[in-house]
Amino acid sequence: MADRTRFALVTGQVPPFPFVDCGHGGIGEALVKEYLQHNIQPIATTLPHESTEHLDEAGILHFPLDITDETSVVDLKRSLKAITKGFLDILVNNAGIAYTMTAIDTDVSVVQNMFNVNVFGPMRMVHHFHDMLIRSSGMIVNIGSVGGIVPYIYGSSYNASKAALHHWSNTLRVEMAPLGVAVLTVISGEIGTNILKNDRKRELPEGIVFSPASPQVFREHKVSTDSRTFF
Repeated sequence: MADRTRFALVTGQVPPFPFVDCGHGGIGEALVKEYLQHNIQPIATTLPHESTEHLDEAGILHFPLDITDETSVVDLKRSLKAITKGFLDILVNNAGIAYTMTAIDTDVSVVQNMFNVNVFGPMRMVHHFHDMLIRSSGMIVNIGSVGGIVPYIYGSSYNASKAALHHWSNTLRVEMAPLGVAVLTVISGEIGTNILKNDRKRELPEGIVFSPASPQVFREHKVSTDSRTFF
């Protein structure tokens, strides 16, 4: 048992939303390449439309996954069980999307979609993969955000989703400890990825309270953050 291959699964997300995944230049790509350097077999998930050439060149196994789709998660588990013989040592819930907007002008339907990825996605993954993690005495890693602790302007909904993930993780940590599974929440700060670049064209609605500050203040904020991820 001690000499078996160890496996780490790192999740990503699907369009049409801004995403963090195992695509080129993302946190997921960096993580799977790092695992490879430490003799841990990484398994990446990618967007259906996305090139996987960078993963193929690095010799990293990858599968398509939509963490908002129960069937997609179940299909991935079936594929992984055949490869790992039922073991999973590390699950990294890295998938996430952003929504930049003033709190009072929030489109709730967009936020519901974001919560489906940022909060319910990790819940889905843990629900389906917990038995493989328990068998391995493994670890769950949830990518949180400094925004879930210290709010940043125009990020109220994103901050809320990460705060929810943090608190869920805290309880999950206590519940999984007797089962031999560790739970780690990564409170990341500013990281250079593509998540906010994909959200940079969003504009404030016309005729709102913030109109005197729009578009200049809103644009300046986005220019300062569009190359960084407030994880």
